[in-house]
Amino acid sequence: MDAFSDLLRGVRAHGSLFSSSTLSPPWALHFVDGAPLTLCTVLTGAGWIVPEHGRPEPLRAREAIVVRGPATFTFVDEVGTAAEPVACGEHCATPEEGGTRYRRGWNDNAARGRDATTLIVGAYPVRGEISRRLLDALPVVLRVDAGGLADPVLDHLAAEVAADTPGQQVVLDRLLDWMLVCTLREWFDRPGGQPPAWWAAQRDPVVGHALRLLHAEPAAAWTVASLAEHSGVSRSTLAKRFADLVGEPPLTYLTRWRMTLAADLLVERETATVADIARTVGYSDPFGFSAAFKRVRGANPSEFRRTAVVAEPG
Repeated sequence: MDAFSDLLRGVRAHGSLFSSSTLSPPWALHFVDGAPLTLCTVLTGAGWIVPEHGRPEPLRAREAIVVRGPATFTFVDEVGTAAEPVACGEHCATPEEGGTRYRRGWNDNAARGRDATTLIVGAYPVRGEISRRLLDALPVVLRVDAGGLADPVLDHLAAEVAADTPGQQVVLDRLLDWMLVCTLREWFDRPGGQPPAWWAAQRDPVVGHALRLLHAEPAAAWTVASLAEHSGVSRSTLAKRFADLVGEPPLTYLTRWRMTLAADLLVERETATVADIARTVGYSDPFGFSAAFKRVRGANPSEFRRTAVVAEPG
């Protein structure tokens, strides 16, 4: 398991909002729910994404834009459009509605002309502390041009949207996952970009290998010496290279990652004791685990669990 895959663990389409809308100008669709992540693309035509906070971004055919919540955004035919905004949210498709829903009807007859724009929107729930680390690495709006990694996905997406066959929800969900991963990969790798340290560090043959070990076996009794031995370098080489590329020492990174895992486990496994969670993330002593958790998270495990459970939606 690599760091990127781990951070995507809780980011999955599952009966998520998925709207396919054929639009003719003027239009203004206001996405009011403020989903943690919303993926927008147009198969044909063009428009503008106008975030609640930030500058408008053009969205042309086969480009992709990801908007990070909780701020809302609007998709318009042009900035300053005269169209009255149509609210998209609780009356559009939602995970609670149990499947894919299509919103068609914004001037569909007129939309068959050359000015038609076909919009696809996938709204992602993002649950847990692990996935929030991914959100922390993203701007409010990110865009990826056409002609990149997501192009093959768009071809499949266009074909599936046009169909109405058994199993469609599963196919659409997985296509959304695929497109989101391709979009984020391309954005992190863009020329002149500033990806998070862990993204660039994964490409390093030494530090990348050490990161994969820590993510594959976070509960193992790792030391800098044992990580160095598995990575084929000296202890001092690994320590310096890791700190230079990741921005913190290997065991500091491991502790923070263990506490992130523990935070999600405390919520997901409500009947597990603190000692159970401690053992799962590599601590034989629950008191040592609690002290480390409070140092990193700012609250002891029991306090964190009470607060998080109360805050959980539904």
